[in-house]
Amino acid sequence: MKILFAAAEIFPFAKSGGLADIAYALPKALREEEEDIIVVTPLYRFIDKELYGIRPTGEHFVLGFGGQKYDVEIFTGGTEASKAVFVYNPVLCDRDHLYGPPGEGYEDNDLRFAIFSYAIVELARRHSFKLLHINDWHTALVPMLAHDAGVRVKTVFTIHNLAYQGIFESRCIKRCGIAKRHFNMEELEFFGRVNWMKGGIAHADIVTTVSPSYAVEIQKPEFGCGLDGFLRKHNDRLKGILNGIDTTLFDPATDSSIPVNYDLENIEPKQRCKRDFLKEAGFDMDKYEWPLFIFIGRFTEQKGIELITESASRLAEYPLMLAILGEGEREYRETLERVGEKYPNIKVWFGYDEELSHRMYAAADFLLMPSRFEPCGLNQMIAMRYGTIPVVHAVGGLRDTVHPVFSAAPACGLGFTFEKMDGDSFIEAVDEALSLYGKSSQMHRVREFDMKCDFSIKRCASRYLKLYRSLI
Repeated sequence: MKILFAAAEIFPFAKSGGLADIAYALPKALREEEEDIIVVTPLYRFIDKELYGIRPTGEHFVLGFGGQKYDVEIFTGGTEASKAVFVYNPVLCDRDHLYGPPGEGYEDNDLRFAIFSYAIVELARRHSFKLLHINDWHTALVPMLAHDAGVRVKTVFTIHNLAYQGIFESRCIKRCGIAKRHFNMEELEFFGRVNWMKGGIAHADIVTTVSPSYAVEIQKPEFGCGLDGFLRKHNDRLKGILNGIDTTLFDPATDSSIPVNYDLENIEPKQRCKRDFLKEAGFDMDKYEWPLFIFIGRFTEQKGIELITESASRLAEYPLMLAILGEGEREYRETLERVGEKYPNIKVWFGYDEELSHRMYAAADFLLMPSRFEPCGLNQMIAMRYGTIPVVHAVGGLRDTVHPVFSAAPACGLGFTFEKMDGDSFIEAVDEALSLYGKSSQMHRVREFDMKCDFSIKRCASRYLKLYRSLI
């Protein structure tokens, strides 16, 4: 089976969130099953070509659409675990950021990712791919473009986050060379604008989400972002497949980013990881016995960061330490700066730092994920792999992967959940976590239970293999 897997971001080359991690881990797991899968992504200017041995293949072609011509050059390279084919065009790639500066988007993102989408279709035509697995709005035009170009190929379209749909003004139709007949309510039209995500849902052979619960939630007005009715109409092609993590990349027994390794047979070194991190972060070492909570993620409304900022004064009165790492909207950044300056038991780092995040997972006792909605979430799976217990809002993939510690029939994994999206419910869950921390034997049992849970990407890959084979 010859598969082309395309995504706008893939770890370690470019990353803004979980899409990049899955676009790395899922193809890797499929290759391990001896599937013929090629990963395609843009060759952004900020990618280090020398570091990853990225070289031109000699293949190039010209895309003509919207009355313009765009030269495309194909490169290849990567690491042993992440071989990729790279698409280069200056309009698409010569930028300082993936989609725009933090909290913003480039005004020509429609044109940029139209170039990428047309290039995917051309590669499928030239190399006779049988199946295209495309991801999120950046590639959502591909099924429609492939059909219009007469390229006979099956398509799987994965929605990683319905909140980002690729919505543009109607002039995008002409600029991106889209046939006017597609601008209708059953395909691209969305309240007078163009919606790429909607087009992907309309034209793909199968539409997947990254967790079973999210597939159900997005068919309801609360989480459907205006597309709930459209998704209900197409729910015969909608499937929820739970994401997973690369357990070789996230493994406390071998992780070179943490000060000392540990595993199920010997969890004690985790305390050394905590001690070293507290020193690194500048926490008061007299408070070493206090539990360490962490938050790692984007500073956006989706991630529920306001529950943390609005509860900061209450958290500061608790016998706990909180470390926060992430990047995002200016409003949240400014608020978090003030929080970090005001409360000595709360520390904040801005930016994306992969190695620091690994040290935080290894050091922490608890992970906070108060997301308003969460298509899947990988942080909670990574945390449990490192013996760090999640405290989450019970939505989407968090509901599928985190179950109450004191439930009668425990399922993988265990943590603390809250149903209502408000400060009191959040603090109540923190209180429950603090109560468990005071019972060391129970805390140890929950840690061990979570570290035994199987959140491997291999389970996800086997589901996709069955799906691919059902199409071909």
